[in-house]
Amino acid sequence: MSRLDGKMFNCEKELTLSVIGGKWKMIILWHLGKEGTKRFGELKALIPGITQRMLVNQLRELEEDKIISRKVYPVVPPKVEYSLTEQGLSLMPILDAMYEWGKDYMKTTFEKDTVKINSAK
Repeated sequence: MSRLDGKMFNCEKELTLSVIGGKWKMIILWHLGKEGTKRFGELKALIPGITQRMLVNQLRELEEDKIISRKVYPVVPPKVEYSLTEQGLSLMPILDAMYEWGKDYMKTTFEKDTVKINSAK
């Protein structure tokens, strides 16, 4: 059963935000989309401030929603890799547009040193 089964959404935008919304999911998707397949430890290192538990939860939700795939290799110690599915890849133009919008918004709305962003691009 999907975590979205039985939920009511008022519109498609609400569904989209339910799948990719939150503090961390778009950052996870950005790294997987721009840098390719990553292991758990690599993702953790790329996302300062995220806890191990939160990263696990966000990855599980994205996998359940079929946005990312998780590949487990039968080796010791365990090796697990995460990558975007075709559905996840289809989100990249949206994330690119959000990045450009944020960059433009910051440039036109705030003074140079008012807002500091550690850019991932």
